[in-house]
Amino acid sequence: VQLTESGPGLVKPGQTLSLTCTVSGVSITNDYDYWTWIRQPPGKGPEWMGAITGSGSIYYSPSLKSRTSISRDTSKNQFSLHVTSVTPEDTGVYYCAASRDLSIPTADSWGQGTQVTVSS
Repeated sequence: VQLTESGPGLVKPGQTLSLTCTVSGVSITNDYDYWTWIRQPPGKGPEWMGAITGSGSIYYSPSLKSRTSISRDTSKNQFSLHVTSVTPEDTGVYYCAASRDLSIPTADSWGQGTQVTVSS
């Protein structure tokens, strides 16, 4: 499976961060997979943000739930992340990944990542 993140690299404070993950090699409606978003702030470890299952169930990190939404477009085999009211603390590298549960999978299941900087 191959995952590729896309979206703007620079977002202003207070705006919404929107990223899309394009998946190839397997359908995102596969019941065995959790399509996951992870982020890594500079100098910190990876943070699990949320996931959407093959059946469309969505799970969020409690710390981000109020600002985060995950959706999918099965016709394009894509899933997306939106984070509202961003601050500089949302700066980091954002990854999409394929996992078998609600946890961070090994790095070989991640996309290449995309840098997002929140700055005016």
